[in-house]
Order: sequence, then structure tokens, then C-alpha cells
Amino acid sequence: MDTLSINAKGISVSLDLAVGHIAALEIEADGRRLKPLHRAPWVGSPRATLPQNLPEGTVRLSGDFLCAPFSTSDVEAAPLHGWTANSEWDVVESSAIAGGWRAVFRLRRKVMGASVDKVFTLRDNHPFLYQEHIFSGGSGAISVAHHPMTAMQDGGRLAFSPKRLAVTPETPLEPDPARGRFRLAYPARATDLTRFPLAAGGTADLADYRMEDRREDFITLVEADHGGPGWTALARRAEQDLVLVLKNPAELPVTMLWFSNGGRDYAPWG
Repeated sequence: MDTLSINAKGISVSLDLAVGHIAALEIEADGRRLKPLHRAPWVGSPRATLPQNLPEGTVRLSGDFLCAPFSTSDVEAAPLHGWTANSEWDVVESSAIAGGWRAVFRLRRKVMGASVDKVFTLRDNHPFLYQEHIFSGGSGAISVAHHPMTAMQDGGRLAFSPKRLAVTPETPLEPDPARGRFRLAYPARATDLTRFPLAAGGTADLADYRMEDRREDFITLVEADHGGPGWTALARRAEQDLVLVLKNPAELPVTMLWFSNGGRDYAPWG
């Protein structure tokens, strides 16, 4: 795998240059090495063992990446989540800065005519990866989103910055019971995240992630007007750590949660 790794005191990150996905993020804390991001278990498998129609970003699905657009590319011809998640990036700069390290990557392809730069900054003894994406030139409008992924061995608890509401789409990701299953109601919405409608009736607490709930669910949380940063926190029970994602809600006003826990019965997920 063609990757670039950078380090600062107590933290390191590697980028898969073939698709722009974070291949690894490791943080040292209290004598432990924390790995907050998830990598798909099929990454590195022989290509012939995977479905032939998978986009390269799914074949190498790892950590976090930029989607431009998020989901299906219906503004220009591109694979799922756009070229930012499926094509090669070049290293423009990688050098030490005062108290850390900074790397700049550039997407080889254009997005809506724009060049795209990815900037990683690590600070000594900061347990965070600081990311920035810069679109230069081009024209038109396109949705953008980060795609961080984490996994839990024994479930955990989620918490969020204030949200206006939570909403599921018109149809579930896996409506065919021969291929998968879901738990939430579709379509549905709620302003109380602890009482979201279930397909079978009743409600569920979106903050409670339980491993016995085998399902594939997708839900969007809309940020409230609270004047602060947007954030999502995940306390992982078995891992005994806290995964924290921060963002500017003026630029990224929604948080999309994809609960994937044994909810698909076909390759490569099943």
C-alpha cells in the first residue's frame, strides 16, 4: 500500500495515497496505544475475492476520508462519494512545524473543475488529528462530508452537540429481509434523540449503541443554532476510550450516523 505517515509526540497518522483514506491513526495515552478509527476487514484481500463492481474507495475502505459529494455522485460522473474518496493523491508538502508536523496532499483529479488539497496537522501531545480541505477554482455546488468510522467490541454510549432534530430517509438501507435488516422506522423524525421511533413500534435511545442490535441503519442529525462547535463523542465500553469528532457547523450543519452491525448478509459486508 502506498502511504505517507507523519508523527508528532504521542500521535501518528498514515494516509492511503491511492484513495485518500486514513489508513491508521494511533495515539499514545497513559501507556496505552489507542486506535480510534476502523478499517474494513476486507482491506488487503485479493481483489478477485471481492465483488467486481465495488468502487476503489470501498475496496480500500479505511479510517476517514473526504466525500465530494457524499453518497451517489449525481453532479458529475464519479464513483460513490466522489473522486476524493476513490482516486490518487500526491504529497505536496510534509515537514516539521513548531511543536508538530504538517502534510499537504493534492487530489490528482479535479472536482467540478476545482483542485482539492487535504491538510493534516499534528501537534506534540495533542490527541487530535487536525484536518482541512481546500477547494480552489471550479464552479457549481456540491455536497461535502467527512466519513469517520469507528468500531466497538462491546458497544458504548454516544453524545452530541445540540441537535434540532433527527430524521431517517424514505426507505431503509436494507429493505429486503433476504439481504439484511434494520431497526429504526423509515421515514421518521424526532426532536428527542433518546426517543426515536422503531420499525417494530416503540422508541430507541440513539445514544445507546448495543451489540445485540443486529442492523443497518442510517439517520441524519441536524445541528441546532447554539453558537458553538459541532461535536460527536463516543465512549467505547471494551476499548475504554473516548472518540471525539469536532467540526464547524456553519460549514457542516448535519451529522450522519450509519449504524452497521451485522445488518448485511452479502459480500463483502456479510
